[in-house]
Amino acid sequence: MSVIVQKFGGTSVADATKIAAAADRAVAAAEAGHDVCVVVSARGKKTDELVALAAAVTDTPSDREMDVLLSTGEQENIALMAMAIAARGRKATSFTGRQLGITTDSTHAKARIRAIDTSRIEAAFGRGEIVVAAGFQGLDEKGSITTLGRGGSDLTATALAAVLGAERCEIYTDVTGVYTTDPRIVPEARKLATISHEEMLELASLGAGVMHSRAVEFAKKYGVAIEVRHAGKPDPGTVIAAIDPEQAPVVAGVALVKETARLTLVELPDRPGVMDVIFTEMAARAIPIDMVVQDFSAGGRAEVSFTVPQTDLAEALDAANHAVEKLGSGRVLTGTGVAKVSVVGLGMTTHTGVAAEMFRALADAGINVELVTTSEIKISVLVERGRAVEAVGLIHRTFGLHDERPALPRFGGVSDEVPSAVGDKAAEQAVVGKLAAMEDIVVSAVELDLTQSRVSLAGVPDRPGLAAQVFSTVAEGAVVVDMIVQNAGHDGLASISFTVLATDVDRCLMLVTDVCEAHPGVTVSHDREIAKLTVTGIGLRTHTGVGERLFRTLAGEGVNVQMVNTSEIRVGVVLSPEEGRNVVGPVRSAFGLD
Repeated sequence: MSVIVQKFGGTSVADATKIAAAADRAVAAAEAGHDVCVVVSARGKKTDELVALAAAVTDTPSDREMDVLLSTGEQENIALMAMAIAARGRKATSFTGRQLGITTDSTHAKARIRAIDTSRIEAAFGRGEIVVAAGFQGLDEKGSITTLGRGGSDLTATALAAVLGAERCEIYTDVTGVYTTDPRIVPEARKLATISHEEMLELASLGAGVMHSRAVEFAKKYGVAIEVRHAGKPDPGTVIAAIDPEQAPVVAGVALVKETARLTLVELPDRPGVMDVIFTEMAARAIPIDMVVQDFSAGGRAEVSFTVPQTDLAEALDAANHAVEKLGSGRVLTGTGVAKVSVVGLGMTTHTGVAAEMFRALADAGINVELVTTSEIKISVLVERGRAVEAVGLIHRTFGLHDERPALPRFGGVSDEVPSAVGDKAAEQAVVGKLAAMEDIVVSAVELDLTQSRVSLAGVPDRPGLAAQVFSTVAEGAVVVDMIVQNAGHDGLASISFTVLATDVDRCLMLVTDVCEAHPGVTVSHDREIAKLTVTGIGLRTHTGVGERLFRTLAGEGVNVQMVNTSEIRVGVVLSPEEGRNVVGPVRSAFGLD
């Protein structure tokens, strides 16, 4: 008998009427012949009420006791749900996280799952019972209650679906699915019938509130198909699963992160170990850094920029200043009135010119770009916060995302047998099989690419237009661009670097030089022989120690990093070819891939 996991969020089980409707769905699935596991969140505003109660008692509640308190919200609701199912003539048993056998580490308020013992759930299935599971919670090795942090019930549901080998995991919420962008920003946004794990992982990390990043990481890691559906409507939702890149749209969605801030460290020493010091300081404070951009150095000095959540700015600034002190030179600049706009699409892996179209749309509207980072399936730009919503609408129209498109097959047409365009599925599963804990980091590959060259522009006027011209011209010249970084402009000037195939570099230089001749002061240079070292995995941004481990290994080998860019699934660095050949082995060893 196949297993279906159904998860109901707080708004979907906020009162007796909604609990009854959720119970109806669970019973219907059981009547259709499935073993059903229902994962339940706390009712509506229950968690907020508990937090307020704690604040009324003390200004400094311990994380441990907060976990004990907050876990009661789910315990209340699983009992009510089990009662509602029983009232409909089906046997049901409720289980807390402890009773479910979910063990975690001891990081209160944001624990990670180590293992799940399914014996009690399977015994309940054997008795013909619907299992009602408390989301968001587990138990550490000391016997203390832990909670999984924001989005924890989604994580519980996908984890249970993984260990139970579920046919699918249905996430019931107050939206009808995943949209091409936030419909509150762009009313023409469309609901997607299907989206890949990789695309959803990027969108979730970019603030799409439908699914939490860690839950999507889990789903990709263990091959769980998810359907996001509206709890109060019968309409089909959006299926998140593996998709053939050849079938995928070039751009699936546009995301906006408003509450972000930029840090730029300038006048850094250009020597091995600089990035190691910076990442170590950030990882020590568990600060998730994003849009990491290091461009080529000049005059013996290096420069690196990155973004952090606005709420982490003060601590990140402290960490950056500590890094500068350790390095012996440098200054820290900040930018706070900024927002990140990103396009995501699995089809980018097989199509060129996406960056050019995006930059052209922004330039035509006079929207300046401060930072640029790219991955195989994402392009992110940092823009003025006051124009970010306008930028999202422009980009959405540019890529025709408001137009209806043929839907990809749903569960019958998406499969974990489909090769991934951004990672080797077999390699990932081999690594997953060796994990000591279910939520451990998965780094599936460390790859060295010696086929590319780097083109760099310095002295770029910090205003809209030139990047659009450059990448439009390059795309029209049939030159495929891989890694793009644009560092923050200060003193009115910025820098842009990108990589192309070495066989295309001469044609690319001719095209770029023609464009830049109209811009006095802009200099074009290139490095014909480079090595691009790439670490590929799942959820690299949420595991803050990945960059720290990579850059510590590079520093230990005496390697000076020339360029950096990051995404949710890859960290890429540019080195000299000799350094790349020497360091690929130690980096693989550092991630247990030797």
